[in-house]
Amino acid sequence: MFREIRRKDRVLEDELAIRLLEKAEYGFLAMSGTNGYGYGIPINYVKAGDSIYFHCAPEGYKLECLRENPRVSFTVVGVTQVVPGKFTTGYESVIAFGEMCLDLPEEERRKALRLLVDKYSSAFKEIGEKYIEKSFHRTNILRLDISHITGKCKRL
Repeated sequence: MFREIRRKDRVLEDELAIRLLEKAEYGFLAMSGTNGYGYGIPINYVKAGDSIYFHCAPEGYKLECLRENPRVSFTVVGVTQVVPGKFTTGYESVIAFGEMCLDLPEEERRKALRLLVDKYSSAFKEIGEKYIEKSFHRTNILRLDISHITGKCKRL
């Protein structure tokens, strides 16, 4: 179902791809728009096991798109380096493919929010817990169940 990377010399080893997916600050979620166009958005996330969690509002275009077609890809980019004089760029990137789960139980949503606090605000866990409780009713959590990961890089 998924194509192999054409340039075998550019494959990012699985362990490094997973590490990049765990550590990157944000990524781009790509989905099918309801209007027939692709729809991609930059978004914060946290990886846990074979899933990726995202937080969002309880309604909006993204959710409309995902209800119509929950199959998505999610891309993160690590270190890049443009080398103008050699007309090239060094890079590392990962694409995760899978299906989005929209209606998660309350306990899983709280767990995902705590994981997001751990990733982005680890020095503020106590305040983060209060923030979770205060905002929980107006926060949705999405879970991407990963079915395939591919990584690519060009080392300089």
